[in-house]
Amino acid sequence: MALSKFHEKILSSIKVASENDPKKPEFPPNDPKFPATPTYKIEVPGFSNVWLKDESFNPTGTHKDRMAWEMVVIYRDFLIAKKRGQVSEDLPRLSLISSGSAAIAIQTMLRKYNLPNLNVLVDENMRKELVSYLERLGCDVYKCDLRKKSLDWKEVLELTHNERGFDITSADAFGPTTNYYDWLSYEVLNSSPEYCFIPFGTGNLYQNILNVNKREVSSKFHDPRFFGNPEVLKNCSFFGSTTNNPSSKAEKLYAPHNPFSFYNEQWIHIFRSAGYCNEASGVYTIEEDFLNEAILLGQELRINAEPSGIAGLALLLQMRHSIPSDKKILIINTGKTKLPQ
Repeated sequence: MALSKFHEKILSSIKVASENDPKKPEFPPNDPKFPATPTYKIEVPGFSNVWLKDESFNPTGTHKDRMAWEMVVIYRDFLIAKKRGQVSEDLPRLSLISSGSAAIAIQTMLRKYNLPNLNVLVDENMRKELVSYLERLGCDVYKCDLRKKSLDWKEVLELTHNERGFDITSADAFGPTTNYYDWLSYEVLNSSPEYCFIPFGTGNLYQNILNVNKREVSSKFHDPRFFGNPEVLKNCSFFGSTTNNPSSKAEKLYAPHNPFSFYNEQWIHIFRSAGYCNEASGVYTIEEDFLNEAILLGQELRINAEPSGIAGLALLLQMRHSIPSDKKILIINTGKTKLPQ
């Protein structure tokens, strides 16, 4: 089945240089490079070997830009299937529960490629100016009290008036724990840290990194993107940093309900027991005092991060008396959203 000229133009504009060739990276689409964002040393009192993986250099300022690109790649696959005659319906719209950064990143990318606008479900208490930004970008925004109950994918689609589309908040078929951040995971692991601190909201980034680490430390055959030290990485402590405080400044790490998280204690227990990571690896709750300390230190170091993005540094400060001062530590800064003009 022939595509329309409009769809043919979209398909030809989506360039995926390779799936895993570090010499032919796919992100960011305007200027592909590997690594896509820098890693550099920072001074943290009491430690001598701390590095920052800085995702604030991404197009809209956060690691969610990588997820956004994967949505474009999925639309490419939709178009290829349509061209083959495997499907006949129009391109589906995507729905998403978002606190802002993911929706901004995805909608920015969709608009760049003339793809269908995003349907976004936000909490009824979201700041009016942020809702306005989303609408200016082209999102169709819907509100509800997200604290009231846990929503399933059907309810998300109903609430966003998108019954014929897909809820990407919940759909495991999109590969949230394997594909969204696979290139970022290799950029992280190639540093071969002994301790790695990762903001934990949905948990997708944390699980992506651990899934890639499992693959590389348990096999003699490595992905071309992998340059890390398996012996170091199988003993690395991967710490997820989250909050259970609804009033926390790290608001993007808190959710009253997280029904679509694929992380649970049994999952990480298997990873620890099989030797894919250090036995201390897991998700830890940060205290607000240490988050405030991290925010101040981040400002001194000129790190471009919102409180949620710098939560890994907060956990390091909280755990500083139990971590050797000379070990190689990597903190992931998931960044700060650049609001559209």
